[in-house]
Amino acid sequence: MNRKLQLRALIRLSMYSLLLVCLAADGFAQSGQDTLRLFIIGNSFSQNASAFLPQLAKERGKTLIIGRAELGGHSLKQHWNYVEKAEANADDPGGKPYQGKSLKMLLGNGKWDIVTIQQYSYLSADSSSYYPYANKLVAYIKTLQPWARIVVHQTWAYRRDAKKFGRTAGGTPAMSQQEMWQKSRAAYHLLAKRIHARILPVGDAFQVVANDRRYGFKPDLSFNYDHPTAPNLPDQTHSINIGYYWNKKELVFDPNHANDAGKYLGGLVWYGILFNDPVKNIRFKPEQVSEAFAQYLRKVAAQVISKK
Repeated sequence: MNRKLQLRALIRLSMYSLLLVCLAADGFAQSGQDTLRLFIIGNSFSQNASAFLPQLAKERGKTLIIGRAELGGHSLKQHWNYVEKAEANADDPGGKPYQGKSLKMLLGNGKWDIVTIQQYSYLSADSSSYYPYANKLVAYIKTLQPWARIVVHQTWAYRRDAKKFGRTAGGTPAMSQQEMWQKSRAAYHLLAKRIHARILPVGDAFQVVANDRRYGFKPDLSFNYDHPTAPNLPDQTHSINIGYYWNKKELVFDPNHANDAGKYLGGLVWYGILFNDPVKNIRFKPEQVSEAFAQYLRKVAAQVISKK
């Protein structure tokens, strides 16, 4: 090999090595890496998506350390408002909503590889609701964890039979699951572009399932919704949202949050991206999810991850 070829080979090797260093610094696990420190800023949707993440990591021999600043129904604006209160007065209880602690107290404790953020699902299709709070929150995170990689959790659209979908620009709600997904996806991608972050595309995975001819949820038109009788429920086969359930004598409807199948799908997407490990090798599944459906959900997760 002549000197020019040797030099080119050395440059290529150096650039590859630098890339690996940068990726490691960004916080994503390299293939074979066994430990990841993950901090989640979110609400019930992040709790849903990460519910089975510890089991997935354990099965694959990974060590996962999770920190949480999650409050049900909370938006980026609300999380930022707590930061402002805590920074103005460290003793103000209004700045310590996370079981009596502030975000600084939680996030500033130790070193984190990944920090995730997301928008409140109802506001997710309204891009204007993200700003300036997302930018301020990202800057604040960087002051506390300068080496952490910030990742955007793309939440999902509500089930197709929801009575109301998320708000879009102008304050009007989306007219369908499809519209909520499309507009929330655009908003999340714009956010990721502006803050130079990667996306956990759970919303895309949910939509793939929703549109599947075989596995997509179809409302039960034969059920008597006006006069239901306990313990009867509509057919909700292959739903990945909670849907209808009985709470004592009341029929409750939750088309928004994930059930075990949806939590499993979200966890697969998170695990596959954060640990850089193929989800097709996963064998764990929640007890309430059939093996056939679990296998399909692993296929969907792998498909969505491969497009990132």
